[in-house]
This record gives sequence, C-alpha cells and structure tokens, in this order.
Amino acid sequence: MRVAVYLAHPRPGSFNHAVFDAVVEELREGGAEVVVHDLYAEGFPALLSADETGTVESAGHSHDAQLALHRDELSTLDAMVFVHPNWWGMPPAVLTGWVQRVLAPGVAYKLETAEGEPAGLLKAGRALVLNTSDTPADREESEFGDPLQSVWAACVLPYVGVSDVRRVVFRTVTGSLPEERATWLADARAQAAALLRPA
Repeated sequence: MRVAVYLAHPRPGSFNHAVFDAVVEELREGGAEVVVHDLYAEGFPALLSADETGTVESAGHSHDAQLALHRDELSTLDAMVFVHPNWWGMPPAVLTGWVQRVLAPGVAYKLETAEGEPAGLLKAGRALVLNTSDTPADREESEFGDPLQSVWAACVLPYVGVSDVRRVVFRTVTGSLPEERATWLADARAQAAALLRPA
C-alpha cells in the first residue's frame, strides 16, 4: 500500500510535527510505502498562477518541477493522510494552495462527464485527516458547525474520488498535559494502522 502523508505546520517541534512523525513511523512499521511531504519545510509554492485558472488543459500541466512531482504522485497513491491545525476554520494557507494547485482538473478530477457531474480521478480510496484545535468540541459545533469537516469530507476529497474520509481532532492543544498528548499520539498511530486494514 502506498500512502502519502502531508504536514502543514510551520514550526518545527510543534505537536502537529509529533503527530506527523508518529503516523509516518506507524505506517512504515505496518509495511506501507510512505511518501512524506512537510509542505512548509519543502517551501511548496502555494500561490495559484493566472495560467492555472484558464482551461482544463492548462490547469493540468505545469513547468514547476515541485508541483509536477506532487501531481504525478497522486496517481500512485492508495491513501492519503493530512496533518494540520485548525486556523480560522481553515487549513493553513500552504495546504489550501496545495489543494488548489495539485488537485487540479485533469489531474484529480474531470469535468464535462456524461452525467454532468465532476468525476474523481484518484485511485486513493481512503484519506485520514488529523487536526489540532484550541476550540472545545461543543463550541466548534454550536458556533461554527465544524467547517473543516465540510472542507475535507464534503468539498474536497469526495470530489476527487476519495470515498472513505476519516477525521480526528485533538483538542484543546494549548495548555494540554504531556499525558494527554501521549494519548493523542497513540490515537494517531491507531488511526494510521486502521488505514492499512482492508475495508
């Protein structure tokens, strides 16, 4: 099984980095071939260019080697994992840019199908999203409606063909105790291990 793990957090030593490391280690121990991307550390070019907003043909092609690598990898994946904080109800800008530039028409989905609906092109049937948050769950739901759940499980991943979307939120991170973080890391490992099991 080939799994890509994407991290979107700018600060080395953050809890997001610890989650990322735990997941990558668990997947490798489980026998997966793991593709690893720390988007901030790599300096992923997140800004969508004017050319990429043109035709489907132009959106699917790029002269940027780093972007081309990410797009080429998509077709080889069986699953994806995204690790990022909840910032203003959104993923960090580098990951939002990754979605807009990498999950491009002609690469991750196609338009103008016979049914009139977009069709996902990815063979990766599963995705795991691991978020950190400083908002308590009841307030998140009552005041904001958990926007990240909508982003990943409704707007992005099903659109490109991922039917099994799993998401776990670790909260509240600021002020959390070492024992709590250890429990969250164990949960992250368990979620990663479950990703490798047959449906």
